[in-house]
Order: sequence, then structure tokens, then C-alpha cells
Amino acid sequence: MNEFRTARTYNQNHVPRRYTPGRRRLSIYVAWSFPAEAGRDPAGLDNRFSTMTEVRRVTWPAYEDPKWSDPLRFQQGIAGGLELFFWGWLPFQQFVQETTGHPVPVYQRIDQAGFHTPLDERVLADTDTVFVWGLDHMITGQDATPDEIEAVRDFLTREGTCLALGPHHDVGASDDMAVRDMEYHHHGDALVPRQQRFGRYTRSLMAGLGVPVENRYGLRPAVTEGNRSAPLSIARDLDTKGWLEGVSSFNFHMHLPHYAVTTDDPKAVHVLGRQPIDMSRPPHPFTEAGNTEFNMFLWMPPAGDRAGDIIFADTTIFSSLFGVDESLRTFWHNIVSAK
Repeated sequence: MNEFRTARTYNQNHVPRRYTPGRRRLSIYVAWSFPAEAGRDPAGLDNRFSTMTEVRRVTWPAYEDPKWSDPLRFQQGIAGGLELFFWGWLPFQQFVQETTGHPVPVYQRIDQAGFHTPLDERVLADTDTVFVWGLDHMITGQDATPDEIEAVRDFLTREGTCLALGPHHDVGASDDMAVRDMEYHHHGDALVPRQQRFGRYTRSLMAGLGVPVENRYGLRPAVTEGNRSAPLSIARDLDTKGWLEGVSSFNFHMHLPHYAVTTDDPKAVHVLGRQPIDMSRPPHPFTEAGNTEFNMFLWMPPAGDRAGDIIFADTTIFSSLFGVDESLRTFWHNIVSAK
């Protein structure tokens, strides 16, 4: 994992970036309350992130270097597990800055110090592409306000903008314990509890914007040699913007959401990339219903008063924690250079 290339800053206001033709400005908005997530009771089994100690135990010896394991250098509770996300996003941020010349700010809805930053014009004013990552456990109660929904709607009236939504998985939505256990054995990740429901903020934002998509389940992708995700099934005839041009696959993650389209209008949402499911794994309600692939990458082209694009891609696609190869870098470049 890359070290910082410049001195790390924290607890200061963002310096706005000037518009530069042909060089997109990207921003990341993590729709969680860091204190709410870090403050979950580690004794609770469900709807929380792992402690760093649990991560070290399950993935041993991957994080036994003192920079991760020494409690005087790295937090060993849930907060430490959350900090891994920021480490994982660094290579993507660095890639974007090297490509565009613009730094990539990472906003949190409520940060470590308790500062509340709504998704408003302050976040959106100097942004061409904004990632809204739904890593908030639904139990923490994060909801998009009417003002935030209106701010995003106004943002999307600007020509050339892009809203990249990344609601994470929704594991264990059923009240049936047997179904929850079936889902758990299908994905096979010891760090994910029987119920881990993400994305209340993104769900409320999508509802407010009238976006007919829902994040469902946590499905195990099929793999090829070297534990790489199997190639995507790509609808290249629908990809008129070239989002997946030169892309064959994304990185591997053990449990990914199915982005279910909830409208019958074939023009509203283009399912550009479908991920084959690992059918050698124990069954899942989704596979028992006859499905062998899940929706991985979606695009809503401009329509009506909306001049900007809306895309769906899971947060893990932008994290080095789950591997980065040439196909993924090509995808990142496509996102950065979108016209």
C-alpha cells in the first residue's frame, strides 16, 4: 500500500479548485457518521464494522506489521478498521491527481472530530464528478435532507457533471435466520456478520431524485486463475459513452451488491456490466431464483432537466485493499476522462 507522497493534512477547510477545461475535478463523499460507526458496541454481532483486532485475526498475517498491529501506532478497535478505508482509497486519489492535476477531497457526513458536512453546494460547487459512497450502516440513521436532494438535483443540471453512487451491500435483510445463514455461507467472509445492511443515505438520496435502483444482497463473484474476478458480461452496444472501454473485469471482493433496477422503462437505466456469480459456493436466495449474474455497473444517461450522468459502482472498485490491475486502472481513467 502506497505511503503518503505529501504531508498529510487534517481538520482544515477545503481549498476550492478552479475549473480547468478537459481536466475533471473529482470529490468523494462518504455518507457515514464516523463516530456512530466507530462507537458501535464490539460485543454486538450485527450491523457494525470489524475491529482492527478482528481484521488482523481473520486475515493473519497480512496486518502484523507494527504500523497496523502496534496499538501505540494504530487503533485496534472499530475506528482502526474504518481507517483502513482511507488507506485503501489513497492510490485512487493519487491516480486522479496525477491524471487531472486536481487533488481529490474526501468529505465525511460526520467526521472523526464530529464536524457535520452535508452534501450541499459547498461540496458540489468545485466538483465535476462526485462519488457518494453508501458505507453507512442503516441503523445509524443517515438520511438525505430535502436541501441535500435539491442541491444534488441542481448539480446535475450542469452540463458534464456526474453523480457516482456506491451503495454497499445489504446482507441479511430477511427476518428468517436460516436465510441470513444461507447468505453468510454463500459469501464466506468471516468478517461480515449475518446481518450487515448498508446505504440508508444513498437510498434516501436515490428516492428523492427518483432513481429506480436498489442495492440488494452481498454476492460472491466468480473467479479465474489467481483469484481474480471473472470477466464482466458487458453490454458494449449500450455503452455509447465508453465507460467500460478497454475494461474486462473489476477487482475481487467477497460480497458485492446487486444493483436491482426497479423500473420497466428500458431507457431509464442501462445495465452495462454484469458480474458472474461463483456458482461453486453454497446457494443464495438470488441464485436459487435462477440468477447466475448480478448487476455491477449501471449508467443513467442525461434525461429531461438532468444534464449530468448518474452511474453505479461499488466503493470497493476504487480501493487498493482489494487489488488494482491494468483493467481497473483503465476503468479509473475512463471515469476521470469522461466527456
